[in-house]
Amino acid sequence: MISAIIPTYNRAAFLARAIGSVLAQRRPCFELIVVDDGSTDETCALVERLAADAPVPIRLVRQANRGAAAARNTGIRTARGSLLAFLDADDWWLPTKLAVQAAALAACPEVLIAHTRELWFRRGQRVNQKKKHDPPDGDIFAASLAMCVVGMSTVMARSELFARYGLFDESLPCCEDYDLWLRVGCREPFLLVPEPLTGKDGGRPDQLSTIHRLGMDALRIRSLCGLLDAGGLSPEQHRAAVVELARKCRIYGQGCIKHGRPEEGGRILALAAQYQTTEDLQP
Repeated sequence: MISAIIPTYNRAAFLARAIGSVLAQRRPCFELIVVDDGSTDETCALVERLAADAPVPIRLVRQANRGAAAARNTGIRTARGSLLAFLDADDWWLPTKLAVQAAALAACPEVLIAHTRELWFRRGQRVNQKKKHDPPDGDIFAASLAMCVVGMSTVMARSELFARYGLFDESLPCCEDYDLWLRVGCREPFLLVPEPLTGKDGGRPDQLSTIHRLGMDALRIRSLCGLLDAGGLSPEQHRAAVVELARKCRIYGQGCIKHGRPEEGGRILALAAQYQTTEDLQP
């Protein structure tokens, strides 16, 4: 059984398209869970109207505004399916997405998580992805250190994955997917379905990636420190994580100093030196 999960916050203008793409799937989901994270627009009325005659059950869960990570976690806790598929409210799925991805996971019962390629749009126009955005298959850990390489709206995961590795970090206002995929990717392969089965809009000022653009490296630095502190990485993974942490600390720390925040910059640069020293002590 597939549970589709849509977290949303003031996205009524896009939500009907997202929900419509779920309801149009050739393989229907068992349930669609819409988590309203404290919206002040017409979100609830829209969902209730669409649920009235939907071909699959739509469950609306309302909560006070706590961020995307908390909304996804609420969806995970609410879901009753053995497969969980995530869709952001301003993205959409192609009609074969669930069927193709579920079949791919069924053919690889040892794999806990799969993702797909994406179709990218900016202000309604199709745009090409850069090579660095090419999604990886299998061992994604090294590729995931620099940036998030797994699109949230492309993911289908077995519920077991979250029981084993935990949920999204709700203290992160952004980059919570980067954080979780690192925790999972150092242990588990990610199956890539090589078809573009997810549509994604970008370039809007209200998107989290835009709002937090200047602070994203600080959040990634925090995630990398947590990953290293938790232990359990292989020697190769540990070295790669320290190298990337030092690179991010150098860029972000120097940027802080340049823009009049010398104390923060010095702290970040010292952090890089601390982990590099630790790496030098590794056998």
